[in-house]
Amino acid sequence: MSAPARRGKATVVGAGFYGSTTAQRLAEYDVFETVVLTDIVEGKPEGLALDLNQSRPIEGFETTVVGATTTADGGGYEATAGSDVVVITAGLPRKPGMSRMDLLEVNAGIVRSVAENIAKHSPNAVIIVVSNPLDEMTALAQQASGFPKERVFGQAGVLDTARFTNNVATTLGVPVGSVTTLTLGSHGDTMVPVPSACFVDGKPLADVLDAEKIEELVTRTRNGGAEVVALLKTGSAYYAPSAAAARMARAVITDSDAVIPACAWVDGEYGISGVYLGVEAQIGAGGVKKVVERDLTASELEGLKEAAEAVRAKQADVATL
Repeated sequence: MSAPARRGKATVVGAGFYGSTTAQRLAEYDVFETVVLTDIVEGKPEGLALDLNQSRPIEGFETTVVGATTTADGGGYEATAGSDVVVITAGLPRKPGMSRMDLLEVNAGIVRSVAENIAKHSPNAVIIVVSNPLDEMTALAQQASGFPKERVFGQAGVLDTARFTNNVATTLGVPVGSVTTLTLGSHGDTMVPVPSACFVDGKPLADVLDAEKIEELVTRTRNGGAEVVALLKTGSAYYAPSAAAARMARAVITDSDAVIPACAWVDGEYGISGVYLGVEAQIGAGGVKKVVERDLTASELEGLKEAAEAVRAKQADVATL
């Protein structure tokens, strides 16, 4: 078997659990020439990069991992120059009892600075935002970078859908591979699960679970992050979130055209315009190639429109942060 063709550079901003695990996954895919990991804690990204590089002979990948300490005034970003994909994980995680919105102001300053520095050093990059509150930070990163909207999108739907799928599979005691689910809308309170797109072994979810049980699983999915935060007590989820972010970055560099739930710019689809929202998007080189519309039930479409208005109001606020 011939070795895969490695190309391009990915940068992961923020070397906390989320960022470092994302960098690990991207490196182990062995599709990038280089993965850069940055952080403001001096020496931390360099130490993690050295550790990851030393795992290469064991795991059998050749992607080089580079660590770079960055400073508040933009120092250190030279190492990220010419990145094809940038995953922004920087920002504070939630603590028990905190909502994603509680992080708005503090993370806005961090994400704005990061996006400006990325735009300066990697003017052609695709930016994937994972910092919370997700929908608002995605809008902010696009404004701060000045990038075309299709080159900035957020990771939420992949994670929420994975949580929904896992909840259904464990409830029914079936393999996760036999379950298909979908969530749209926002990452948080106005998440819109799409039961009409949910199947177990090809059978509609409504045929195998009663409405009350489905609603219970939907609620658990909506609170999926908070459930992990409450158990951990310090920090928040990172294994599933990093898997989701890495999968999106891989879709970009391999130009896979995969249809993935993402926080993408919606401009007319579903009768909604001018807002970043959780929808299905075709992702490849250059970011979001198109928003993929599906037939929704009346109540699902209504939920999506409600989510759009809730997010729109918050996204208007971030412009001033």
